[in-house]
Amino acid sequence: MDIKQVDPEWCWAPYRPSAETAWDRQAAAHLYRRSGFAATVGELDRAVDMEPGELAHELVFSHREPESFRHQMQDMVDAMIATGDATRLAAAWLYRMLKTPNQLQEKTTLFWHGHFATSAEKVTDPIMMQQQNDLLRTHSTGSFQEMVQAISSDPAMLIYLDSANNRKTHPNENFAREVMELFCLGEGHYSEQDIRELARCFTGWEVRNRRFRFNRYQHDFGSKTILGRTAEFSGEQAVEQVLQQPVAASFIAAKLVNFFVFDEPAVPAGLVEPLAAQLRKDNFQLARTLEMIFAGNLFYSPFSRRRKIRSPVELMVGLLRTLEMSVNINQLSAGIRDVGQGLFFPPNVNGWDGGRSWINSSTLLGRANLVYRVLSDEKTRFAGGTLEQFLAGHGVGTLRQATDWFVDHLLAIELNPSRREELAGAIKPSSPGSYRQLLHALATLPEFQIC
Repeated sequence: MDIKQVDPEWCWAPYRPSAETAWDRQAAAHLYRRSGFAATVGELDRAVDMEPGELAHELVFSHREPESFRHQMQDMVDAMIATGDATRLAAAWLYRMLKTPNQLQEKTTLFWHGHFATSAEKVTDPIMMQQQNDLLRTHSTGSFQEMVQAISSDPAMLIYLDSANNRKTHPNENFAREVMELFCLGEGHYSEQDIRELARCFTGWEVRNRRFRFNRYQHDFGSKTILGRTAEFSGEQAVEQVLQQPVAASFIAAKLVNFFVFDEPAVPAGLVEPLAAQLRKDNFQLARTLEMIFAGNLFYSPFSRRRKIRSPVELMVGLLRTLEMSVNINQLSAGIRDVGQGLFFPPNVNGWDGGRSWINSSTLLGRANLVYRVLSDEKTRFAGGTLEQFLAGHGVGTLRQATDWFVDHLLAIELNPSRREELAGAIKPSSPGSYRQLLHALATLPEFQIC
């Protein structure tokens, strides 16, 4: 069936397990991979004893970071900032992704980092880049409206889109254009005149000492007409006017579906209307809409399962979480950047394209090599021990058992018995590091790239 033919109401109605769509470890792993990065064995053991809607609700509303962990992360971030190197911020963020109990918070922060893309290549101050990262985290599952307001006066964003030099005599349209095109409405839902008028609303918005400052002497206080309404709009009031457009909720709902449910095809307009209606009802509070996605029929259907290509971050963080690995986090960060996803360095204002753009002959090899480098590092540990010890703790003692365990826990796609035999048979049981060789061989498979 074509996705355009699917009933939107059915898509977001609560999923009820059946013989065709059972609630099992694979379904629970699917939820953990999409709402976060991956589940540990213990998390899966617990998940299958819960109702899927109950687990989705818990992931959205109940998981919080302990205060001790937040303090630990702040100390790590401060240490990275002290180096003056913005690339080191990515290492701290990856550590947080690996260790936080609030996986959804970090997954949504990653989503918004691509949505409100800002690069440290232009914003060279690590403090401002981290401030923006914290801003996105704070609002990641909260109010989209508050997030847009906050990002509009965020120093890193102001610098990145040249809004810090927006003067009433020469309004800069860069930020205004992206507010409409990339952040809130999408192409075709505004005019060039709307952009010019919106740009006037942000005149006098400056950055001083890494903080936002409103310079009233450079602000245009005159009347503006934006999206059919005329008023003496301030910047904040202009953002409200943009978000009052009915298409805004539909635009954000479609972006969420593309990120959490499937890469392709383009999301049909009608399919997201129940989600958009929920966003409007909740005044752009995101949590309930996210719960509808993770608890809905579409999420567990063939339209979603095994229909997304893992980004480099999702690939590596998922692998490390499942195997409870501790690694050299700076090397991991550099490796992920080398295969196309440098955190804090998105390629342009559009963020990363995602989907099929992650995969080509070069990146496939680079991904496999990155896994190999991580596995080859003598300091890499698995729940504090060797890979052999980790697998033994889960009842694995042979290469064929290890093959089954890896496939069952790391792949979203089933491998047939002959393919499993071929994979295990390519490794000599007596060779040193045979389990690591097997894991590396698995990482070269196309099936390893899908979630």
